[in-house]
Amino acid sequence: MRKDSIGYRHSEHSVGLATIHLVWIPKRRKPILVGNIKLRLSEILDSVAHDNNWIIKAKEIASDHVHLLVEYDEKTAICDVIKLFKGRSSRLLREEFPELKKLPSLWTRSYFYDTSGKVSTSNVMAYINDPHHERH
Repeated sequence: MRKDSIGYRHSEHSVGLATIHLVWIPKRRKPILVGNIKLRLSEILDSVAHDNNWIIKAKEIASDHVHLLVEYDEKTAICDVIKLFKGRSSRLLREEFPELKKLPSLWTRSYFYDTSGKVSTSNVMAYINDPHHERH
C-alpha cells in the first residue's frame, strides 16, 4: 500500500481514499472517559489504527462520547472498523480499570458514522448528472 502526492491510497487493484467520522458513547452515557481512562483510551485507539494501517486524522474523547475521523483501507467494512475500535478498547479498559466492570458493557451497541472524502457529495452528484456523459 502506498500513497501518492494527493493522498490517495494505491493497492494492487484500486486507488482511492476512504475516510469516516465515527461517534460512540459509553453505556448509559456515563461520563467515565476522564483522567487515566481517557489517556489509556487514546493510546488504545492509536494502537488499533496503527495495527490496521489506518490514520486517525482527528480524535476527541469527551467524558461521555468519542469522535474519530479515520482514514481506513478499502477492504474493511465500516462495521468492522467500529467493531475493532470498540472491541479492543472495551476489553482492555475493563481489564485495566475494574471500576468500569460496574457497567453491563463499556459501550452501547450503537454508533454514528458519516463517510467523507476529498470531494463533496454535491460535487460528485453534479459531475455524475452533467450531460457530458451522454456523448459517445
